[in-house]
Amino acid sequence: MTVPTLILLGMIAFGISCEWLWSQWTHRAVYSAKEVLANLGVLLGGQLLKPITLAWKLLVLSLVEPLQWFQLPLNAGTILLTFMAVEFAYYWYHRFSHEIPFLWAIHHAHHSSTHMNLTTAVRLNWMGGFVSIPFFMPLVLLGLSPNMIVTALALNLLFQFFLHTEAIGKLGKLEGALINTPAAHRVHHGTNPAYIDKNYGGVLIIFDRLFGTWEPEQEQVRYGVTTGPVRSNPFVIVFAPMRQWLRGAFFREKHTGRPGSSHGRVSASANRNLADGMTLVSAAEHVEQEMKTCGVCE
Repeated sequence: MTVPTLILLGMIAFGISCEWLWSQWTHRAVYSAKEVLANLGVLLGGQLLKPITLAWKLLVLSLVEPLQWFQLPLNAGTILLTFMAVEFAYYWYHRFSHEIPFLWAIHHAHHSSTHMNLTTAVRLNWMGGFVSIPFFMPLVLLGLSPNMIVTALALNLLFQFFLHTEAIGKLGKLEGALINTPAAHRVHHGTNPAYIDKNYGGVLIIFDRLFGTWEPEQEQVRYGVTTGPVRSNPFVIVFAPMRQWLRGAFFREKHTGRPGSSHGRVSASANRNLADGMTLVSAAEHVEQEMKTCGVCE
């Protein structure tokens, strides 16, 4: 294991420890032992695959490099340009990961956590690193360095790790101004109808403001996915949605009755396929909550 990886894992462990102590001190039920173990299991699988995914990213970008129209020199200006370009590309990759059923079947793993804490940040589908890189290929054609693109993306994701928390409240005038915040990212993880498909930014929130996907945190966030909680098996978390997609029975969050769109509803066949990831009790609780949301129950 490399030194940077050890440092990264140390930062993750330190952050999680501090947040857990905060949750104990404030009596906030933001941690579930079963879900934390599941998240760490997903993290372990991702770390085992990391050398392969990193090599894949560099390989794909390097194959595009000979097609560059021109090559920009490495200086402060191009570093800033790389950061902004990666942020822009990440916004669209993240947005399409919610809007395109195949990509949502992969991204679903990250959103299926029913708690918001720092371990949620590492609940990332193992296939994400393989499917995300085409969104960054155009940046190489514009003359940016593949190594700088991969580095900027890694720093972008590291910043987002600290957004997955309830320990930090709203940050006043910073909300919706420039920088992404924990409050904005809590909204992104919400199943509340007003929160679905909002706040896609990584480090910045400006592209959400520009493209109309910004939503401030107002009502209490209900975390998870509209299809209900899944089991704590990392392999189920990662692969079950992709299996359902291959069967044609997987829907994205906003739904109008067609595969590929959803508004907090899924078809009967989709629900049957999701049964291996839900208990009867959690399913009943989810249905009851949805009925309350729609005004069916008082």
